[in-house]
Amino acid sequence: MRLTSWNVNGIRAVQRKGLFDPFVASLSPDVICLQETKAEQHQHECDLDGYEEYWHSASKKGYSGTAIFTRPTPLSVVTGLPASLVKKYSLGEDTFGNPNDEGRTLTADYDDFYLVNVYTPNAKGDLSRLRQRHQQWDPAFLAYLRSLRKKKPVVVCGDLNVAHTNDDLANPKANVGKAGFTNEERQRFDEILADGFVDSFRLFTQGNGHYTWWSNFSAARERNVGWRIDYFLVSSDLVGRVRAAEIHAELMGSDHCPVSITLDL
Repeated sequence: MRLTSWNVNGIRAVQRKGLFDPFVASLSPDVICLQETKAEQHQHECDLDGYEEYWHSASKKGYSGTAIFTRPTPLSVVTGLPASLVKKYSLGEDTFGNPNDEGRTLTADYDDFYLVNVYTPNAKGDLSRLRQRHQQWDPAFLAYLRSLRKKKPVVVCGDLNVAHTNDDLANPKANVGKAGFTNEERQRFDEILADGFVDSFRLFTQGNGHYTWWSNFSAARERNVGWRIDYFLVSSDLVGRVRAAEIHAELMGSDHCPVSITLDL
């Protein structure tokens, strides 16, 4: 079973470039998880034969959002985080907006595992959203993963908006303390791993030079001056079933590239 994840930075833009269908044809995934769709379901321009579609769009038009296209039919699909966790962690309006209204999580329940598609809030260049990210969103999200894992194994994918280690961005020293590479964000990622989740890409590939996002400036992608902020994490009880974990930097259409895992189920 091959699962892919891609922050498309606007699915309609990728489709207008004619690059969405080649992505699907190249990887032939069983499940496609998208982030930053910036659209509602009726607004996108392709109908993938053989896939069911599930969407969680932001209330703000043209912003954020997640979607899952899947060949196997899920037992159920849930949008958002549970209301109990939203309340417990006081996860709501900040100076930028309300992450609960931004279509940031979409969970599909399959026979053998839960699949959580997430578009984690960005801390912002001025770090105006770092406090909410560190004290509310990240703890609530980890609590959600824990609740799912009590029932069955869990796969987490998406744009987590953090480079975990120095090997996960081209210029770590210059970016210490900046959005996506603050101690607070990296600490919360550490906590997910300490709780029994595994960064699947690192099961197969070590070292730097492997990135999933590049700035649109200064020919960053051509020079491979990037960040690895898009992940597939698996609960430890699934590690033995991961057959491959890949970054598909050759596939164009967004400032992010797709990532994938192959599971033996």
